[in-house]
Amino acid sequence: MKKRIKTFISLTVMPFILHLIVRFIYLTNKKVFHHAKINPKEPIIVAFWHGELLMQPFNYQKLRPNSLIKAIISQHKDGEAITRTVEYLGIGSIRGSSSKGGAKALISTIKELKAKNDIAITPDGPRGPRFSVADGIVAIANKANARIVIFNCKPSKYWQMKSWDKFIVPKPFGTLEFFIQEPLDISGLENEEAKALIKEKMLINAVI
Repeated sequence: MKKRIKTFISLTVMPFILHLIVRFIYLTNKKVFHHAKINPKEPIIVAFWHGELLMQPFNYQKLRPNSLIKAIISQHKDGEAITRTVEYLGIGSIRGSSSKGGAKALISTIKELKAKNDIAITPDGPRGPRFSVADGIVAIANKANARIVIFNCKPSKYWQMKSWDKFIVPKPFGTLEFFIQEPLDISGLENEEAKALIKEKMLINAVI
């Protein structure tokens, strides 16, 4: 019985409360958007650092308010709670990561892109190291012939966790600067060269 209650709280109650907190933070901040022009008909791979993910659903919704996006979320035990939280924020999910369920997630993301839907990925997640770029994003971009669009969010005031990704939680009543770069085409690049370019572009507006 206790286990059922604990599961109910972690998978039902907490995601609902967390999404309300995230919305409160967003609504109480001033927003500034620096968005490049993106072809609305082009399916894209959205990339952002794991530590900056909290406000990215709003960044995407500002860019494409009526579009469908699915994020690659780890099959780790915390993944289900994250999945349910982001669903409240209008984000679907594809379960898997480089360490578990990677092949299945790769196939699913390619199918989504071929269906003209967007997908989101944190190249340094789910375990880091921070600001690293795993092979997955390069493989997806090449196999789906899709371009990468880099998202960043810079809050003027924030708490920073002591986790591996130095997770950022913006404070209320500040300013959120949202960045979206022009689509990045990595076709024709070697794997390591593509990863280096992605990292370079993602660090331009990152919170270091």
